[in-house]
Amino acid sequence: MLRGTEPLTLDGDLAAQMVEALDGYVSRALADSIETRAGLWNRDYSSHTAYTGSVEPNRARLRKRIGCLDSRLPIEDLIYSATTKTEAQLTDDDNYTVSRVRWQVFDEVEGEGLLLEPKHNVPMTAQIVALPDADWTPEMIAGVTDELPANAQFARRLAKAGCRVVVPLLINRDDTYSGNPALGAMTNQPHREFIYRMAFELGRHIIGYEVQKVLSLVDWMSLSDAPIGVMGYGEGGLIALHSAAVDTRIQAAAVSGYFQSRQEVWREPIYRNVWGLLHEFGDAEIASLIAPRPLVIETSRGPEIAGPPQGREGRGGAAPGQLVSPPIHAVASEFERAHDFYQQLDSDDALRLVSPIDQLPGSEETLTALLTGLGVENVDIDNHSLLSSDTVDNFDDEARQQRQFMQLVNLSQRFLREAATRRQQFFWEKTDTSSLTRWEETCADPKAYFWEEVIGKCPPPDAPTHPRTRLLYDEPLWKGYEVVLDVWQDVFAYGILLLPNDLQPGEQRPVVVCQHGLEGRPQDTADPRIESVYHSYAAQLADRGFVVYAPQNPYIGQDAFRVIQRKANPLKWSLFSLIVRQHERTLEWLAEQPFVDADRIGFYGLSYGGKTAMRVPALLERYACSICSADFNEWIVKNATYHSRYSYMFGGEYEMPEFDLGNTFNYGEMAGLIAPRPFMVERGHDDGVAPDEWVAHEFAVVRRLYVQLGIADRTEIEFFDGGHQINSDKTFRFLHRHLNWPEPQ
Repeated sequence: MLRGTEPLTLDGDLAAQMVEALDGYVSRALADSIETRAGLWNRDYSSHTAYTGSVEPNRARLRKRIGCLDSRLPIEDLIYSATTKTEAQLTDDDNYTVSRVRWQVFDEVEGEGLLLEPKHNVPMTAQIVALPDADWTPEMIAGVTDELPANAQFARRLAKAGCRVVVPLLINRDDTYSGNPALGAMTNQPHREFIYRMAFELGRHIIGYEVQKVLSLVDWMSLSDAPIGVMGYGEGGLIALHSAAVDTRIQAAAVSGYFQSRQEVWREPIYRNVWGLLHEFGDAEIASLIAPRPLVIETSRGPEIAGPPQGREGRGGAAPGQLVSPPIHAVASEFERAHDFYQQLDSDDALRLVSPIDQLPGSEETLTALLTGLGVENVDIDNHSLLSSDTVDNFDDEARQQRQFMQLVNLSQRFLREAATRRQQFFWEKTDTSSLTRWEETCADPKAYFWEEVIGKCPPPDAPTHPRTRLLYDEPLWKGYEVVLDVWQDVFAYGILLLPNDLQPGEQRPVVVCQHGLEGRPQDTADPRIESVYHSYAAQLADRGFVVYAPQNPYIGQDAFRVIQRKANPLKWSLFSLIVRQHERTLEWLAEQPFVDADRIGFYGLSYGGKTAMRVPALLERYACSICSADFNEWIVKNATYHSRYSYMFGGEYEMPEFDLGNTFNYGEMAGLIAPRPFMVERGHDDGVAPDEWVAHEFAVVRRLYVQLGIADRTEIEFFDGGHQINSDKTFRFLHRHLNWPEPQ
């Protein structure tokens, strides 16, 4: 036991216990989020106009969260889609025609689907964007095929009631195109997940992309005087709900097989993960952005998906996640919360809950309520008749899906190419290199943004530290102690402290914090008997006379830590939100120790520890220097590119994307937050993390900054002949120099 601490009596796997405790902490925060998010709203119920204005800031934040930000191209007409093999018009009946159409959304992206257009002799009652579930084709709900019961063909039935209806295609959950065949890199990620991953890093989202396709149709429909509504089922219900929430031109909405409590959104497929969602929005809060406009919630049986497509040879990497039909109790509880908002606006009748007996989407009651909300009265809703057609159609549904998928890939890759320019505008043009003082002053706002909006700022430690220790190693030159420090109630930080035996009473020495990588443990760095890529570098540094601390970071336990990330993201937290606070508590404790010089605490991390080296010292200034080993590279490209096998797009580390990081902080910008403190990169030529060119490219950003600041001697990079490992040559000399500790003779 270390002097000034209590005995450590915890048994078992302390790393696993720490991860379990963190999971519990985040789970409790999730449970509390319904109450805490109320503080982010300032609703004015004095009038409908006042209310709409009062929630506009929340609407803007929802747009940002789902990546619905980009200006759409002007639209005047839809384009009929015909080829030498297929006609644009599929079929018709007495009231309307059914045609394949497309419409421009962005330069790279078109929407595609069906237009159900009333004939000239039929008055148009309303305009509806009808959204099928992701795994349904537009033809299914339009009744062009007979794959659905007649009652579920809600687009056809709305057209029969005199509505102009457009049915967009959604990206489905197959994995056919999820990968880059030119690289031989194919995955079992659902198409929606594959788009999500690259888009998320760039501040966009598959949800936002598809909302934009809907809003482009709203742009077109707004050229007519007929009222505009939206209805969706399953994933289409998600898109319908968000579309109506972010655009007040949509005058009424119906959501089927989707609306419910989202407190367990982390169990759903990862393409439904929205950064900061539950921090501010449940489905009820999103509904409150539609209020006082009419909204119909239909409790049909929602899509049920057991998980991603089956992994198989050559395909893997998909994130776990299931869809179950929204439980009635979860729908009812969320509906009641939404009802409170409508009630305070004296608009109770505008919010309807419909429970169809057959559990199919598009019940007569739902469609009638939607049309009534649009001011269309006394309309006969057809329930049984089918659209008959003798058309022989050679249309290739798969080619359309592939076309739509690749357009979103290409759009995301364009955003990736633009990301460096966006970072220039966000960070470099707003900082001042004229002096070290000005640099630190002008970095204050970006640093706050990095913590609050990118990493996520969870509450600071609030439990007494209550240090507990026990002797673990007794080596010739040093002793090693296991250390446990409380952070929050029932949550602790754990690590190993190495103390040189020749410490003199009252002597204060520099500390090196040595951080392990993915699935690693402090023992990997500290135990001289363990042979690994770490080369016992913590032990080597203790042999050199440094005080060393090797923390346990929570990225261990396979999916156990990734579940924490999934739970944390909707709270506007990440795994690093928790890691930063654990390091904060550890630094506080170290600084209090009589043998530590609090001004000379350095950081040195490998792999995921190198990822830590970029993020934690950028926020915690008590770290006097930082070394990133086997991780530093063109991080945004690595996360989002479609064109390299180095990309995380093709692997199983689905927790890697950080929302909007691409437009704000690459590793060069993170190093800028560390400056003017010394910063170093350690790089093996054969490290599979990234090619040398990516590493050198990004380090050039860092080198230029340190030169401009007049501190070129405080940054360096070591390339060595080796792989993903600690080399401990120039890095040790770097630590001796910048922590002012003499090298051994």
